[in-house]
Amino acid sequence: MRALVFTGPGSVELCDVPEPDPGPGEILVNVHAAGICGSELHGARHPGFRKPPLIMGHEFAGTTAGGGAVVVNPILSCGQCGLCQRGLRHICRERQIIGVHRAGGFAERVAVPAAAVRPLPPGLPWETAALIEPAANAVHAWNRARGALGADGARGAQVAVIGCGAIGLLCTAMALSGGAGRVDVSDLSPARLAAGQRLGAGASGPSLASEYDVVFDAVGSAATRAASVAHQRPGGVAIWLGLADEEPGFDANALVRSENRVLGSFAYTDGEFAAAMALVREWDLTWAVGYPLASGAAVFTELMNGRLDPVKAVLQP
Repeated sequence: MRALVFTGPGSVELCDVPEPDPGPGEILVNVHAAGICGSELHGARHPGFRKPPLIMGHEFAGTTAGGGAVVVNPILSCGQCGLCQRGLRHICRERQIIGVHRAGGFAERVAVPAAAVRPLPPGLPWETAALIEPAANAVHAWNRARGALGADGARGAQVAVIGCGAIGLLCTAMALSGGAGRVDVSDLSPARLAAGQRLGAGASGPSLASEYDVVFDAVGSAATRAASVAHQRPGGVAIWLGLADEEPGFDANALVRSENRVLGSFAYTDGEFAAAMALVREWDLTWAVGYPLASGAAVFTELMNGRLDPVKAVLQP
């Protein structure tokens, strides 16, 4: 079969690879749509967790051998530890991720544990189904903010989102759906800012100019992390989702003096993944564009090297 393979630092290639051989408890999924994630673009350029050769792709949907439409929750966990027993298997110390630790969805077919498969709602377009996984990250991030502010504090909250990539746009949509009073977005790209405004965002520009109850950093650079702290109101919270740099970048003393907070947000619970399936129908996702798998190497490479359009590329094997 054909697959887009991460072959070395900064290199992906469309290759002929052996058919996947499902093991015990696994099923075969015929992939219909697989989103390219920013973490994959960064991971291909700077190999770390992802080690070549690897078929990446953790945001994907397709059909089973029986023809059922499914989406795959790529997070695998031990199921036995205290975290898993508390419903927090996304931060299980033994977790693995399909497309990171084992072959993923940038292929015509992929073998996955049967427990990772979720039936899709009827009539959901494949390109939309491929955005369920990143949308679940946004659901989780909003829940982290609600947990920090309290349900009453989150209702009507003034929110900012730094970075209008897919995760930032989905955080914008989620905050508005979740009851935020206003969501401002910042990005260097006018086209990406326009996508945020189509979702209902307010003032936008290359940087933030106000104070907020919640600031989502969907970039993850030292500069954006510093901005996420600097633009909190006293008692506010920053939610960090971006993983671009390792450096924190923020003023620790200012954090103390204003009782500000920084919370990491990684992945999602099973319940949040299910919630995302219901929400994606409601949002403007026209910033996601489909491409045939045959074009995957060129599209991936261009995005990895700085191309900004489209915001989200979805490969279609």
